[in-house]
Amino acid sequence: MKCPFCGHEHDKVVDSREAKEGESIRRRRECLQCEKRFTTYERIDEIPYMVVKKDGRREKFDRQKVLNGLLRACEKRPVPIGRLEQIVNEAESFVIESPESERTTKEVGELIMDRLKRIDKVAYVRFASVYLDFKDVGEFMNELKELLGSKESAAKAKSGKAVQ
Repeated sequence: MKCPFCGHEHDKVVDSREAKEGESIRRRRECLQCEKRFTTYERIDEIPYMVVKKDGRREKFDRQKVLNGLLRACEKRPVPIGRLEQIVNEAESFVIESPESERTTKEVGELIMDRLKRIDKVAYVRFASVYLDFKDVGEFMNELKELLGSKESAAKAKSGKAVQ
């Protein structure tokens, strides 16, 4: 921290206390060069993590919104809440670890659908029907056929038969 009076870079903290209901810390400092005192404020740097919507709008990543969508998709399904929390944590980490602190809803949605597909196929189809915004029954049926095709391929591979 540079002294505002002489520009010296070394100081000592004389006093620290909370300011603004604990949202920041007020520090009284004394310059080790000119011995003048000055005040600084320290606060958490809140970087908003964003998702880019299909129409280009940016919105803060909302854990609760993702969890609510998963809860709706898993309604009356044998999926433990702990697994849903795990999916939300993975989605949040995915957004946070982005170099720009933002991801598209397409990327986040695909990650969630991939995790759901492994846990519960019905919940996956429910989530996908809302997320992928099927325009007609044909699109919905194509997704189901793809899901059933991958299930049959996995069963054949498991039984030792060659998949062509």
